Amino acid sequence: MDATPLNTMVLTVVFAAIALYALYFVIRSGVRDGILLADKKRGTADTAEHNTDG
Repeated sequence: MDATPLNTMVLTVVFAAIALYALYFVIRSGVRDGILLADKKRGTADTAEHNTDG
């Protein structure tokens, strides 16, 4: 019995899992940076609204 098709399938699944795991961290860091940027922008907008002496 030849195990080549099984090896091919297992390697495909393993490499796909590794790629998806890496992609998870890329997306996670992007979302984190986006949230931090939005909080920073919101903070500067809030302080600009409160500092108007008019």
